[in-house]
Amino acid sequence: MGNHSSWPAPPVEWTGHAGSIQSVIYSPNGARVVTGSDDKTVRIWDAESGAVVGEPLTGHDSGVNSVAYSPDGQYIISRIWDAETGAAVGKPLEGHDSSVLSVAYSPNGRHIISGSSGRTIRIWDAETGAAVGNPLEGHISLVLSIAYSPDSRHIISGSDDRTIRIWDVETGAAVGNPLEGHTSSVWSVAYSPDGRHITSGSYDGTIRVWDANTIAAVGSPLKGHISLVRSIGYSPDGHHIISGSDDGTIRIWGAETGAEVCGPFRLSRWVANHPRIPRPHHSNLGCRDWCYSRESSQGAH
Repeated sequence: MGNHSSWPAPPVEWTGHAGSIQSVIYSPNGARVVTGSDDKTVRIWDAESGAVVGEPLTGHDSGVNSVAYSPDGQYIISRIWDAETGAAVGKPLEGHDSSVLSVAYSPNGRHIISGSSGRTIRIWDAETGAAVGNPLEGHISLVLSIAYSPDSRHIISGSDDRTIRIWDVETGAAVGNPLEGHTSSVWSVAYSPDGRHITSGSYDGTIRVWDANTIAAVGSPLKGHISLVRSIGYSPDGHHIISGSDDGTIRIWGAETGAEVCGPFRLSRWVANHPRIPRPHHSNLGCRDWCYSRESSQGAH
């Protein structure tokens, strides 16, 4: 089972929010953590000490479902905030007719995207806050998760309608047919760092990998979780997929083989959405050697 002595000590519990934490993300340099909560606030934390940095960011009149950092680390979005001062920048981005469930920054820093319970996706100019083009329409139920391709040319969205869609950022047009295979809502989507694959996590308890060019499913679904797969992501080198589930566990999978290579790690508390693990520059939080040794023993490439 590997050398457990190399694993990190259990984390200290960070307290401050008065409601469920709906979204968690690291700053690009790994120095800060930002959280969005049902208590209608955003909080900034020191990633090393766990201390709260500054006052809560207030201004939302409902729970904060999703947060994201700009690629340069200067801004946080739920609305737009100055990451250094915590001050709101400009006015809220308005245009959706119902709750915003997911937000993301483009890797080139030019645009912000948002997905809504109103079944639409909007693109915003990150500099001016103006809407860019018309809403992206095609899903027939809630847009639960969105992400950019590494080259900023495409958007992917996961929906309560059980599908994933790919969109052309320049034209706003859907690319190809919806990706179908999940038997329930798609709660999380991610691009691999090289842009070759898309990964999705679903209420059906499975993770699926798709070829980003052909839109075909790659291999069989990754199975192990026994409840909703609420959050997924890739390691910075693209070798691993990490998933968090309502079953209270985190699992790590070989991106090439689809085999579970690390975990499950059981959590004592549920954090709802998008934990950006592993942290930038600290690839697998003490589990890296065990992951690789276990992959090698299973014949992974």
